[in-house]
Amino acid sequence: MTENEFIEQLKSKNAKAYTKLLDDFQQKVFSTCMSFIPNKEDAEDVAQDVFVEIFNSINKFKGQSKLSTWIYRITTNKCLEFIRRKTTKKRFAFLQSLSGNAMPIDKSAYFTEFNHPGIVLENKEKSETLFHAINQLPEVQKIVFTLHKVDGKSYQEISDITEKSLSSVESLMFRAKKNLQKGLESYYKNEN
Repeated sequence: MTENEFIEQLKSKNAKAYTKLLDDFQQKVFSTCMSFIPNKEDAEDVAQDVFVEIFNSINKFKGQSKLSTWIYRITTNKCLEFIRRKTTKKRFAFLQSLSGNAMPIDKSAYFTEFNHPGIVLENKEKSETLFHAINQLPEVQKIVFTLHKVDGKSYQEISDITEKSLSSVESLMFRAKKNLQKGLESYYKNEN
């Protein structure tokens, strides 16, 4: 079956096509979610949202990219939406704590399950530090860095997913590495 035939089956809500879609992409989508969101339950919820979005918007898919590229674009966007919501909630809770209405939030408590298979670090503390540093990057640098270094996507795949030129992706990656280096250097200077 060609990709176009498969897409047509998805558009006609064929149950076997959806089973195949889940078989082919469930683990890949979950891994990408874990790359952005270091908590298994949250990553599973976002991955579920991704497949709901695919189901609801497959008829809008124009075939201007590969199906996998479109799916990764949805996955990345859903992860970023989740992170934005989480950040907004933390800010609100922090402001409430300043006014005495709530307990302050321990920001490190979110990093409970950083065990993505793509990253093996000596210990949980270092992985939390790295994830925190990645999260401080400007959003577009965070996307490029995470898709390349954590998810193992090529620059061309990232270019397709983000709809940015190859040279733009390379430039963003270069700046992300520089910013991470600066962020981690200052962190370790403060630790010593």
